[in-house]
Amino acid sequence: MRTKMSNILWGIAFIVVGIGFAGNALELWDFRLFFAGWWTLFIIVPCCISLVQNGPKTSTVVGIVLGVLMLMAAQGIVNWDIIGAMIVPVIFVIIGLGFIFRSTGKRNQIPPNVASHFEQADSELTAVFGERKANFRNQQFNGADINAIFGGVTLDLREAVIDHDVLIHATAIFGGADIFVPANVKVKVSSVPVFGGVSNKSMASIEPSAPTVFVNATCMFGGIDIK
Repeated sequence: MRTKMSNILWGIAFIVVGIGFAGNALELWDFRLFFAGWWTLFIIVPCCISLVQNGPKTSTVVGIVLGVLMLMAAQGIVNWDIIGAMIVPVIFVIIGLGFIFRSTGKRNQIPPNVASHFEQADSELTAVFGERKANFRNQQFNGADINAIFGGVTLDLREAVIDHDVLIHATAIFGGADIFVPANVKVKVSSVPVFGGVSNKSMASIEPSAPTVFVNATCMFGGIDIK
């Protein structure tokens, strides 16, 4: 389905170009392939295709907004100085919307039983301009809320007791977080990346009944490693 949609979008693009040149031949309009700011299409078009194929992601929306703003500046509609001043506010607004709506999106839906266990969890790990480490050796783990802001957080679950599905909310803003998981669990990640991302290097358990560790992550100029 995704490949089909991509082919449709590229097909429409070629049709538009063909009609544009046909209009030139018939002297109906003045169509130019290389117009002021044409290079911004290399940002806008791929982001639009990703938006259709994969749904609205923060990085995709940021790319479209910045691409359109730069196109408007190249066309003389807005001033380049305004674009420079607006980049950071736009990113922060979109990040804020991502925080608000990330738990309501379809791709971030968490099973009710996992959410109930998370409400019982009392593990909150926050590092601001510093470092925080937590080891759940031989302890029951019900979930955690991780925040790494200009700092680092390490959560070691390799010897933790995980006998049901659990949820980890992780946020990395100009910082990073390392999450070590045991070999007897599966890991499912949903993320909102903006100039950052999540790396999942964990080895998934082959047991069908193995508990799942859900990681709901937001990364802004930061990263989260799952090992």
